[in-house]
Amino acid sequence: MSSRIGKKPVEIPSGVTVELTAGEIKVKGPKGELKRSIHPVVKVEKAENKLLITQSSELKEHKGLDGLYRSLIANMVEGVAKGYEKRLEVIGVGYRFKISGNKISLSLGFSHPIEYKAQEGITFGEDPELKNLIIIKGVDKETVGETAAKIRSFRPPEPYKGKGIRYLGEYVPKKVGKTAAGATSGGA
Repeated sequence: MSSRIGKKPVEIPSGVTVELTAGEIKVKGPKGELKRSIHPVVKVEKAENKLLITQSSELKEHKGLDGLYRSLIANMVEGVAKGYEKRLEVIGVGYRFKISGNKISLSLGFSHPIEYKAQEGITFGEDPELKNLIIIKGVDKETVGETAAKIRSFRPPEPYKGKGIRYLGEYVPKKVGKTAAGATSGGA
């Protein structure tokens, strides 16, 4: 029994080539190249411009592997064709960043700047209009997400003033401070 996601074929767009070898898949496209090893239970077959993913085992432990690998392979194909990006906002008085090559230096209110070197395949950029926006680009969805999460972890947004690093469009629930809470209750 295969999962519903695993039954859907993966479309291969023009300009993307897929190589299947024993236990491995390589995907090449205009943005780059990715490869991944495949679990022995999962079978990947190429038919015209589609990839079909099936599983050869009915064991409970192997039940969702076809759906997992279908999603991973679809992300690989989309990554080499279009690429992925995450955007982070740096919010706070005196909070800045400086990009030089594949390194980013963050001034986040600590006594020293935080230096972060990107993994291979990741590039940093900034929005020319919004000076507080870090753009992280790459072909591997996992690596782009990990890098964004790591940079966000240096100074996550705090709930009182909202200062810190957050994903673009992320909602940060605000808390009422002590002085405001005491004033509204009509206290002493």
